[in-house]
Amino acid sequence: MENVILIVHLLLALSLIGVVLLQRSEGGGLGMGGGGGAMSARGAATALGKVTWILAAAFIVTSITLTVLAASDAAGVSVMDRLSGSAPASETGDGTAPLDTDSLLPPPPSAGDTGDADAPLVPRAAD
Repeated sequence: MENVILIVHLLLALSLIGVVLLQRSEGGGLGMGGGGGAMSARGAATALGKVTWILAAAFIVTSITLTVLAASDAAGVSVMDRLSGSAPASETGDGTAPLDTDSLLPPPPSAGDTGDADAPLVPRAAD
C-alpha cells in the first residue's frame, strides 16, 4: 500500500513540476515576465492554474498519507535504543532480537601484534 502511494506521490510531483513550467510567467519577479493581458487584482483562472491547484492538493494529501503510514509503522522505540540493545526483543513487536553491535566492530589488537603490512588499516582513537 505504501509503495503504491509513493509511486502516485512521485508521479504527482513530476506532473506538478511540468504544469508549473508550462505556465506563463506574469509576476515579473526577476525583471522579466509576460506582461500584457488584463492587470486586475484578481487574475483569470486558467485551465493550467486549476490543474496546478488540483495537483498541489493531491500532492499534499499523499504527503500526509505517507507520513501517517510511516508513523504507524514505527515501533515506538528510538534507533539509539535499538543500537544500544537496551530494548528487549519483546518490545520491538516483531519478535526479532536486538542488534548485536559488538559484531560490527573490528577485533581488538592482540598483545604481541606489532602490525602486519598486509593487515587493513583500522582507525584508532587518539590517546
